Amino acid sequence: MDTVVASRPWRHYAASITLFFVILVAGLYYVKWHPYYLRSFVAASQGSIGGSILTGGAKDVPAPSWDAAWGYAWAYGKAIWQAMVLGLLLGSGVQAAFPRQWIARAFGRLGFGCVAAGGLAAVPGMMCTCCCAPVVVGLRKAKSSVGSALAFWLANPLLNPATMIFTGFVLGWHWVALRLVFALLVVFGVAYLAEVLFAGEPAVEAAAADVAAEDEPSGGFFVRWAAELWRLSIRLLPEYVVIVLVLGAVRAWLFPAMPGAVGNDALWMIGLAIAGTAFVIPTAGEVPIVQSLMALGLGAGPAAALMVTLPAVSVPAAVMVSKVFPQRVVWFVAGCVALSGIIAGFAAVGLGF
Repeated sequence: MDTVVASRPWRHYAASITLFFVILVAGLYYVKWHPYYLRSFVAASQGSIGGSILTGGAKDVPAPSWDAAWGYAWAYGKAIWQAMVLGLLLGSGVQAAFPRQWIARAFGRLGFGCVAAGGLAAVPGMMCTCCCAPVVVGLRKAKSSVGSALAFWLANPLLNPATMIFTGFVLGWHWVALRLVFALLVVFGVAYLAEVLFAGEPAVEAAAADVAAEDEPSGGFFVRWAAELWRLSIRLLPEYVVIVLVLGAVRAWLFPAMPGAVGNDALWMIGLAIAGTAFVIPTAGEVPIVQSLMALGLGAGPAAALMVTLPAVSVPAAVMVSKVFPQRVVWFVAGCVALSGIIAGFAAVGLGF
């Protein structure tokens, strides 16, 4: 099938590829680029981009309950639904618009070059870890390598230039420097290390073979895109919604009330690094969360741990990408992110933040 597809002339794909890029650019402008451009002026003038989504405007994180679950899921859903729709369109579109061998040539080879390509391709997207997960699934199904797909997944939230700007205006530009250093290490270092350690293993190759072996949708371009969009949505969204509800309900356990001034307590640093890795937030949600917690006495160390871990993985996104990565790869990445957050915390303390 792929040999036949790849042998077709460029003009066979010109219309579908053009439409894909129109949706890509128009969607990112409407959902990301223009709103974040306007939001940067708010951050510069007010020193804030809004309240913490953890508390929803209340003084403390609500106790576990159905109301807490629904309240967080509603607030989170309002913040990300447009980006999630765009992510599903792009994740399905990349499979329908391009021959898989073209994606394989650009992102499917082993080595740091494709890892770097995946990470750099993600920077304009500026999506949260969950909204870019459908695109990661689509890339893997279109034969991208482990390292390039992981770099794309991690770079979207961690190398988000808008979040960097918000962080600078709200927390200070020294925080941007710290975040950028650890973001580069996680995006390119962890993704490349995962490829070195796991690419070629039977479990990884089996996962890739499973998604590549799925029958190509028949019919024209729009039929293929619609079929892939339905398949992607039905596989990813139901459990995603359930996990967001659960995390919203138990967020008081992940982020308990702080006893007075926590400062730079090492146990809080470790605990918040783990909680930040697991929890799910919208794009740039870590900035007001860290700002509000530091106002309550959180030290720079635990704050730095949250700045690195909160945007990077999350349980819902990890579950979504586990459709195309073996569990051990996802666990490895999550563990590295949590460890990076802890190291970032100690670095912030050592640098006198």
